[in-house]
Amino acid sequence: MDSVIEIQRQTHEEAERLERALYTLLSRPNSTHDRNLQNEHKASQMLDRISARVTTLNSLYQDEDARKAELDALSAPSQQNDLSEFYSRLAKIQEHHNKYPDAVPMGFDLEIAAFLDEPGQDGDEEFEEEDPIALLFSGEEGYGKYLDLYANHTAYNNLKNIGKRPGYLQYLDLLLASQNGPVHSDLSKETRSTKDFETYIKNLHSYLFSFTKKTQPLVDVDTRQRAAAAEFDKKWEADEIPGWGDSSESKSQANGSENSGIWCSACQKHYSKQTVYDAHLTSKKHIKAVAKQASSGEPAANPNGSGHPDTMHHTTQSSAKVRIRNSAYYTHLATELLVSLVPILNETKSNVERRFSLTAREREQELLEQAKPAAPPPAAATDGGAEEDEEEERIYNPLKLPIGWDGKPIPYWLYKLHGLGVEYRCEICSDHVYMGRKNFDRHFQESRHAFGMRALGLPNTKHFHEITRIEDALALAEKLKQEGRHEIFEQETMEELEDDEGNVYNRKTYDDLKKQGLI
Repeated sequence: MDSVIEIQRQTHEEAERLERALYTLLSRPNSTHDRNLQNEHKASQMLDRISARVTTLNSLYQDEDARKAELDALSAPSQQNDLSEFYSRLAKIQEHHNKYPDAVPMGFDLEIAAFLDEPGQDGDEEFEEEDPIALLFSGEEGYGKYLDLYANHTAYNNLKNIGKRPGYLQYLDLLLASQNGPVHSDLSKETRSTKDFETYIKNLHSYLFSFTKKTQPLVDVDTRQRAAAAEFDKKWEADEIPGWGDSSESKSQANGSENSGIWCSACQKHYSKQTVYDAHLTSKKHIKAVAKQASSGEPAANPNGSGHPDTMHHTTQSSAKVRIRNSAYYTHLATELLVSLVPILNETKSNVERRFSLTAREREQELLEQAKPAAPPPAAATDGGAEEDEEEERIYNPLKLPIGWDGKPIPYWLYKLHGLGVEYRCEICSDHVYMGRKNFDRHFQESRHAFGMRALGLPNTKHFHEITRIEDALALAEKLKQEGRHEIFEQETMEELEDDEGNVYNRKTYDDLKKQGLI
């Protein structure tokens, strides 16, 4: 059981079978995004196992002493009938099976089958298997289709001196601008040098890095980030990072100008000019302070907390440089990740815009549909079965009848009953043709006809019902105007309101009665 050559042979076999299973997995047609992501995660796990076995083989081949000892033991013994080595190995095998009587003989086959198993093929519809990949994503991420940047958007809006706070869609546009340069390069150097921005850009990079690893398991994200970090170090040493080159120097110069001057340890004061410092040396206050300091024998402490006035300045300057470098470092890495996530960012923006246009009921219905388990893929049919299915899908419809709810043409008698063969043309709707009287009557209250009436400058009221020609509509409007029927042009009489008792009034009457307190 502990033969080196047998371990090498078994490891070679497992690596080869894993490679075949990987080919089988990746060659499957993936109809949905969820199935594709599941297969990619399985392929990533199989690649990790293959890499581990190759590492084991490499270490075994480098151990030449163990291989030589094994070959010597397997060589012909000194006596031809000496079977002691054989029986010793047989005893080890029997001891192993006696110790583990319930061990599965083909455990590796079960591991391969688990990788190649597809959900929904067991036939047990009541038992819903939990998807481990779905647990990696939040509800907003939609199984890795979209980004969930609401927390980062809130943190960005809490930064100081960023001007007008952008909405979520505008924030996504700011991240999409990383295609043309470093992310958030439009912010000032002072804003990007703060501690809050450093924390924000770290959290943004951490989320993007985690999301990329979850959605692209077959991509070596760590190697890309190490390459980006090496590129940043090289450019930072050469001062070639755009927008960050003079930030630390200007900040140190500003701090230096604030703390510049001559320090008098006896008087505990800073003097901005040499002439002022020389003049105070002859003052009585300075002479008394020097005498007091000499009698005590200890130099007076700096009011800033240090005996050296420049110590605190250098400490602050070094911490500011470290903070600026960290902000620039994570900005560079986050930009590299954002460039690779541009398609997902565009999809996220489109999804947000689409959700803004949905009603509350439509959003609830969408959540219910997402909660339903995906239907299992249809089993692969034979060529003959596929041809039969295609023949069944071809619907015989020579009369071009409308398709009913069951996917088949409606009966011809029903077609004649509803008059669906009669065409009704409406000139106001840009000569659109409506099939059937019911569709024609319904279209007067639809948006297409209302838009056509609004383009003519006419109200879409009941007076213009059944009017389909532009000339007739204009003539009717002129006739109503001459007769004194101005209510069709007045908004007050066009709008009808209803009180609590169900009485209907126009806008003017309703307002008058409400002012009098009668309603």
